[in-house]
Amino acid sequence: MKNFPRLPKSEICEMTAATMRTLVAQRELSPVEIVEEVLRRADALQPHLNCFITLCHEQAMEQARQAEQALMRGEAVGMLHGLPFTVKDIVDTANVRTTYGSLLHRDHVPAHDALAVARVRQAGGILIGKTTSSEFGAKCMTDAPLFGSTRNAWDPARTSGGSSGGAAAAMAAGIAPLAIATDGGGSTRIPAACNGVVGLKQSLGVVPHSQVQDAFGNYTYVTPTTRNVGDTALMLQAMTGAHGSDPWSLGVPAQRYFDDLQPGGDLRGKRILFSATPAGRPIAADVAAAFEAALATLRSMGAELEEMSGEGYDVEPVWRVINHTSWRGRFAPLAEAHADQLSPSLLQQLALVEHVDGVAFQQAMFARTALFRKVQAQLETHDFIFTPTLSRTALPIDQDLFGSIEIDGQAFAEVRPNWFPWTMPFNLTGHPAISLPCGAGSDGLPIGMQLVGRFREDLHLLQAASAFEANHRPANPLPVLAF
Repeated sequence: MKNFPRLPKSEICEMTAATMRTLVAQRELSPVEIVEEVLRRADALQPHLNCFITLCHEQAMEQARQAEQALMRGEAVGMLHGLPFTVKDIVDTANVRTTYGSLLHRDHVPAHDALAVARVRQAGGILIGKTTSSEFGAKCMTDAPLFGSTRNAWDPARTSGGSSGGAAAAMAAGIAPLAIATDGGGSTRIPAACNGVVGLKQSLGVVPHSQVQDAFGNYTYVTPTTRNVGDTALMLQAMTGAHGSDPWSLGVPAQRYFDDLQPGGDLRGKRILFSATPAGRPIAADVAAAFEAALATLRSMGAELEEMSGEGYDVEPVWRVINHTSWRGRFAPLAEAHADQLSPSLLQQLALVEHVDGVAFQQAMFARTALFRKVQAQLETHDFIFTPTLSRTALPIDQDLFGSIEIDGQAFAEVRPNWFPWTMPFNLTGHPAISLPCGAGSDGLPIGMQLVGRFREDLHLLQAASAFEANHRPANPLPVLAF
């Protein structure tokens, strides 16, 4: 029986999940060797990045040994067999500490996996650790009283973004090729753009959300984060499929996102709406230049481009009412009893909607429906929408959520509508949106662009994103990790 050869350790960390999967299946790479190396790298980089709350050394190594033995016995295995993955620390993991980034839950150990985690495990994935999140995922930077701040993989003086900043920083640092994150207003796409990785927010219902408390009014998503589109498709295929815990998932069949993804290709005949920024919102000169370069790539691929005004997309006030009242329903009792142990930014956000009544909330839901219909109408005549993910590169690590944001030397009063105006709309509408690395800014930090697809046509979005990924050659290459 064929034994596993040893590969140079650097090759393991640079490898795509798809390549790793093939080598494991061919018994040319051992799950034990993979998990040993990613844990070694996690231990080495944790003091620099602070991207993990918990690492699962013993459990992961035992599962890796079991995975190797199953291969040696010739047993049937899942599509992620022996591949390491991480999970954001607001997503439940059975028998592994899950803190939600909160001092109040520092010792919490769930009895059950969230459904998305269970499916990745069932496909053979090996959990190596829980990545950092802002407290309850309630901030676009990743810091909390429990663990401090998570640093950007490219510059420790910058934020990793949030709230899935630990997942994206660990991904960029080569610690594991697959990560489960979440996205309630951009929380997967923002850190993906900050760290130069791929972040998908799939269509509503494509991955059932078994933890969300308001399943019917849901706008949050359990998502994949990877280093390339192919790995995103691989992970999404393992996570998808209807489940009774999520009404939006019912009737949504599991799809072969990875198996049916065609590498390369062009965009001939595809009609793409584009906009650099909603009306009146800023954009940094280097992001605008990267956007123009990306549009040139789309044109060279045969896409038919049409500029849209961005009118009607400046929806942060609507998102805030819907999002913050949800948080207030969940966390107001905690705030009353334990305010001294909660993040100040969380308390401030709860206070913003203290006097929002049922009429105002319902009006926000009316606006959500109107936005959905607007996007639906646009995507009846066009295939995709293309925007920057963020208006500038990663913010300083000590950025105040309620402070001003600086873009090209000019201060703007609010972070959310001026830094990520394009991510929140598609949480509300449910359309799939993916952030793709698109070069570097004048500060050497990654820039991301967002491609949005038709509702429940996630495979078409992934196919277009994969084609763009293969064709786009940014003028500024991404910087090399210093670790």
